[in-house]
Amino acid sequence: MVTLYSSTANVLAAEGILNEMLEAGFKPNIFVLTSLIRCYGKAGRTDDVVRSFRMLEDLGINPDDRFCGCLLSVAANTQAEELGKVINCIERSNAQLGTVVNLLVDKSASSESFREAASDLLNSARGVVKMPYCNCLIDLCVNLNQMEKACALLDTAQQLGIYTNIQTRTQTQWSLHLRGLSVGAALTTLHVWMNDLYTALQSGGEGLPPLLGIHTGQGKNTYSDRGLAAMFEAHLKELDAPFHEAPDKAGWFLTTSVAVKHWLEEKSSELVAV
Repeated sequence: MVTLYSSTANVLAAEGILNEMLEAGFKPNIFVLTSLIRCYGKAGRTDDVVRSFRMLEDLGINPDDRFCGCLLSVAANTQAEELGKVINCIERSNAQLGTVVNLLVDKSASSESFREAASDLLNSARGVVKMPYCNCLIDLCVNLNQMEKACALLDTAQQLGIYTNIQTRTQTQWSLHLRGLSVGAALTTLHVWMNDLYTALQSGGEGLPPLLGIHTGQGKNTYSDRGLAAMFEAHLKELDAPFHEAPDKAGWFLTTSVAVKHWLEEKSSELVAV
């Protein structure tokens, strides 16, 4: 029940169930506390996130990978002025993850040092949490306008096989596959792809194929309460990108090489080498 209420950020109902448990003599376990922290994080109640974390410590419960992933997800959606409170919880839960997050938020830390620390973390993490960790870390990079570090982490994740088949190329169509990525990871992937397309145009080689497509998938996104397609469509409009949702292919945004060529030439000054 706590998990159910937490999924909709119904703080009062989740707290009510927790209080019933405590009054009946039951102590919350790590699953309950993970859900509760997720609930407070969605509601933007950072101090309650910290209070719940202290409850975990007081009960002598050791944080597991999923709990740390939950804290990381909360951090990715926390306002900058309160972020330090959540990072402190992450550091006390997993020192290695805390080091990576601190290198991420520290604007004086190089992208290379961040990449190395993130690579070590992902190599030692269990398979089931590798992608959630990457998604949340890239979201945090994007939120803090650390695009260079976001690109470095995306590249590392691809090298480690965490993100696979993000780009496909045939003679007639080049495509970007974003399903399963968080919003930040999807936006970072688009940023890198734009650079790749611009490089292909500048190289004087075969150039671009007739059709280019972006596949976002359908339905709600695991890392957001909204569908990735809806959020991505809004971002494409912000960029004035010539991609349009395909009426006969749900979750696909398509354009032609002619349209994208003019767009990239206009956006060339905004592209950052990665």
